[in-house]
Amino acid sequence: MFFEDSVLMSRLLTFLTLGFHVIFATVGVGIPIMISIAEWIGIKKKDPHYTLLARRWTRGLTITVAVGVVTGTAIGLQLSLLWPSFMKVAGNVISLPLFMEVFAFFFEAIFLGAYLYTWDRFKNPIYHWLLSIPVVIGSTLSAFFITTVNAFMNAPQGFETEGDKLVAVDPFAAMFNPATPTKVAHVVSSSYLTSAAILATIAAFIMLVRKSSIYHKKALKLTVAATFIFAVATAVAGDSSAKYLAEYQPEKLAAGEWHFETEKNADLIVFGTLNENNEVENAIRIPGALSFLAHGDFNAPVEGLNETPEDERPPLWIHYMFDFMVMIGFYLVGISFLFLVFWKMKRWNEFNRWLLTGLAAVGPLAMLAIEFGWIFSEVGRQPWILRGFMTVAEGATTSPHVGLMFLLFLALYIVLGVGCLVVLRKIFKNNPAELELESRYPHVKESDKE
Repeated sequence: MFFEDSVLMSRLLTFLTLGFHVIFATVGVGIPIMISIAEWIGIKKKDPHYTLLARRWTRGLTITVAVGVVTGTAIGLQLSLLWPSFMKVAGNVISLPLFMEVFAFFFEAIFLGAYLYTWDRFKNPIYHWLLSIPVVIGSTLSAFFITTVNAFMNAPQGFETEGDKLVAVDPFAAMFNPATPTKVAHVVSSSYLTSAAILATIAAFIMLVRKSSIYHKKALKLTVAATFIFAVATAVAGDSSAKYLAEYQPEKLAAGEWHFETEKNADLIVFGTLNENNEVENAIRIPGALSFLAHGDFNAPVEGLNETPEDERPPLWIHYMFDFMVMIGFYLVGISFLFLVFWKMKRWNEFNRWLLTGLAAVGPLAMLAIEFGWIFSEVGRQPWILRGFMTVAEGATTSPHVGLMFLLFLALYIVLGVGCLVVLRKIFKNNPAELELESRYPHVKESDKE
């Protein structure tokens, strides 16, 4: 029966947990840098609007970090319960980054607490801003260490094999494997991008449903500018990731692009369908673009999926995950660039309703791109849990009770998700920015309060 398939249920429960956790992990990595930027601008410009942005974003961050702690703990628990064979074999190789990720989180949490409770405690506000730097460093290092674990699963090294054991372990070589640079760059930049986009969505949505204030206009300008910068950085990181795949994981790139035969001047296939003979139909083809994406040369040969044994090929539906992720990325770059053009041209109103509506979608779309990208990355590694050494089926538990665990964790995540939304709504809905600005900074000119 469905619930008695321990491998399938282990995969589904891991998918559920990581899919839920990545929302809070992404925000936890990206929001701190936005807080630091906002406070820095507020200090330099002596502008309380930006300082208030940092204050309010910090309150929201603490709630999401608290939920992220619970889901992160669940991941650690499930690694041992659901994937005991994998942890037995590879646990001693990747234990260092797992430990360092916990250290980085506590480093971030300690300084986040200090940052949260020391507002207005310093005569020179720059000292308070300095406390945000360790928070940014800690959150980014947390992403770095946990991403190296995932990179190791895609490009395992730093050990030798002795039967079914991994010996002569070099944890630093395992951490700094060929997948690490591109994966870390992509994860960190996309986390910054998604966090900026979520904040932009909030500002745009508020401006759509009620009268705009100077506070929300400044919030939108800052977050959209950050969205554009981080979107470009993410695109560069994504290009590097494609070149990594072409060299080290050609089967993932080939499956994601429905590229079956090794050939030069390979076309990039966008959407489309496959018939029973795995022939691509109804697709948009960009001539030579896959060769350029993979090797930076339109005439370079790209390895086809037929070079990979059938039992080692990833599922072909990951093609759509790749397409959705890339399309959303282009949208984020385009809409944020359009806003910046309207802003700088002066003659056009950057706060027009059509542009605000487009910006109101960037946050949810960016988070969907994170989910699509994660699915592409993980499912694209199938059937391996440790590429070339252990399959998912070999690493999974044989317990018949994973189905019950799935239902219990599903209930937990529903409670956490609803609870998080309720708390955030109470924090901000009952304390509008305009009223807080007036109470905290009564010296601000009336024209600035709008």
